[in-house]
Amino acid sequence: MSPIKTKRDGAILEVTLDRPKANAIDLATSRIMGDVFAEFRDDPELRVAIITAAGEKFFCPGWDLKAAADGDAVDGDYGVGGFGGLQELRDLNKPVIAAINGIACGGGLELALSADMIIAADHATFALPELRSGTVADAASIKLPKRIPYHIAMELLLTGRWFDAEEAKQWGLVNEITAPETLIERTWELARLIASGPPLVYAAIKEVVRDAEGSKFQDAMNRITNRQLRSVDILYGSEDQLEGARAFAEKRDPVWKGR
Repeated sequence: MSPIKTKRDGAILEVTLDRPKANAIDLATSRIMGDVFAEFRDDPELRVAIITAAGEKFFCPGWDLKAAADGDAVDGDYGVGGFGGLQELRDLNKPVIAAINGIACGGGLELALSADMIIAADHATFALPELRSGTVADAASIKLPKRIPYHIAMELLLTGRWFDAEEAKQWGLVNEITAPETLIERTWELARLIASGPPLVYAAIKEVVRDAEGSKFQDAMNRITNRQLRSVDILYGSEDQLEGARAFAEKRDPVWKGR
């Protein structure tokens, strides 16, 4: 039985981690997830992905320590997208929403941080406890201080303490909190809203954000205005950009074709 379940409805792909008991990720599962998200990236019919997990207790605790004890190397082959298929997946210019149905700690929280938006059930809890096992939360150490206030990020990294969904929302780590029974429904509602929007604009937004992360403001702006980013160049020469202008002038809703 595959540890990854997928559901496709129109332009939306739901990816469910289903690996009892706790949805921990071993090397084989990570490689499957990488293949799934690479296919999502490359499929022109898909516009939005949802990442969630089975059950109501665990979203994901991260790395499977039992598999590691059985020989999975911590620096082994995680697959095309790195750990969990998302952290290092190049050129993923489509929105991803994480639906956190329970405990998200260690690499599970890092997986959630790889999404563009996070919806959490009200009982969800979070932590970065890697330091207690003598290792570093590498992706979180890179991402977290850029997402929330520096001193809070460092506290969470240096103490490994647990925090709940309300605190996560307070610091801007999650967008919304829902009851567990409405988590997936609300996530699909948001996914449908995004899927109805302009995919070429979304692609440009994601590439611009990635490009600007390590750039000076004016350097990033120059690359945008000179059409040096592939997604921006495609957008500026697209039917969709003309459609957006025409729809505005004609006072109607635009019809996005993704080209």
